[in-house]
Amino acid sequence: MDGYKGDGQGVDLAVNVEVEAMLQALYGAITEERGRWVAQHGSHRLTSAFQPIYSFPHRRPVGYEALVRVEDERGRPIPPVAAFEGVGNFDEQVWLDRLCRLLHVHNFVSQRQTDCWLFLNIHPAVFVHAAMQVRMLARAVEVVHDLGLPTHRLVFEVTEDVMARDDSFEDAVEAARATGCLLALDDFGVGHSNFDRIWRIRPEVVKLDRSLLKRTRGSRKMARVLAQMVALLHECGALVLLEGIETPEDAQMAMDADVDLVQGFAFGHPAPQLRDEQGVSPELEGVWSLFNDRQAQLRRDHLDRLTPFRTAIALALQPLQQGRPLAEACAVFLKLAGAQMCVLLDEDGREIGPRAVPADTPLDLDPRFLPMERAGDARWARRPYFRRAVEAVGEVQVTRPYLSLHGARMCVTVSVAYWQDGRLRVLCGDLDWDET
Repeated sequence: MDGYKGDGQGVDLAVNVEVEAMLQALYGAITEERGRWVAQHGSHRLTSAFQPIYSFPHRRPVGYEALVRVEDERGRPIPPVAAFEGVGNFDEQVWLDRLCRLLHVHNFVSQRQTDCWLFLNIHPAVFVHAAMQVRMLARAVEVVHDLGLPTHRLVFEVTEDVMARDDSFEDAVEAARATGCLLALDDFGVGHSNFDRIWRIRPEVVKLDRSLLKRTRGSRKMARVLAQMVALLHECGALVLLEGIETPEDAQMAMDADVDLVQGFAFGHPAPQLRDEQGVSPELEGVWSLFNDRQAQLRRDHLDRLTPFRTAIALALQPLQQGRPLAEACAVFLKLAGAQMCVLLDEDGREIGPRAVPADTPLDLDPRFLPMERAGDARWARRPYFRRAVEAVGEVQVTRPYLSLHGARMCVTVSVAYWQDGRLRVLCGDLDWDET
């Protein structure tokens, strides 16, 4: 046993020596120049730039993403990807990744920012490799703490698609999380993006790929999809960051989608210095002002569009209670442009009698959706338009836009519950809600 213990101690000593040698070599590659830290890698000179990450509710930066800037031997800027593409092997990749992170941490802490996250990009393969090197990881945590940056202010960004290729990723996540740092999954929404993996990994932050924002511009349908994606990520327990915000209009789309954090040229370009802001950011204040104006206009437009349908559904109650046929009672509703149909439901949400449709409804319905047109003994009790109506009898209810099962069209339902002969009834009217 004693001999075995001695061998173990010898291995530990060798590992510790290797870790310290690596750390010493890294520090030998960085120097301080006029208050800023720079690194040398071959013929390339590396510096740090930081792009602010804002919180909509707080209206100020809550974090900064560190980005490397590269110059050649003549001081000319070159794309950072060029420096990384020139890496000869994996060991050199690990070295360069660690060098960049050490450089960024020094440039961040030297600016004495005490209440913001530092987002650090890390190559996926390096993340898995580094997280499983227990001694090196522990020493790195020690160095960061000594510099005055607690690990709970570190956010490691890893591209999301690595989870589809590497089974050891989850183990690496647990090892990294044990240090107290946060994990951000980058570029979510493209490639192999999968909500199941989000449930398993439980990242603290999910960064949506900027391509989602591009697809949302000019499309109300995609705006709704983006909002639903954000809502589901919130259900997974993650903060949602949307990057690539370039204009006030982009910021409005992000706010409408209920994202938590935003990043992009609309709020700040990457720069060596952190933003010295006291109080509310003027860029964010402008976004909130535009949001207030836009919401007021949307409410007015929404009200103008729905008021005739709300009035018409309310007018149908008296003739229905007098025993008039559904089509006759809902004649005013069915004549409005965009009306789809009216239907009467019992207290269990079952349809009573035939539906009433506008006179100009085409007879040749899309045959692809005919199975959904035959209602039979369908029950609609779980639908919001039914539940809300029975909870507030006599008050007209309006749903959010949703996909109707009748022809797979976007619609809004206006509904109202009433009593007739001691039985509860719910009158529903659907109207088209076109989206592009």
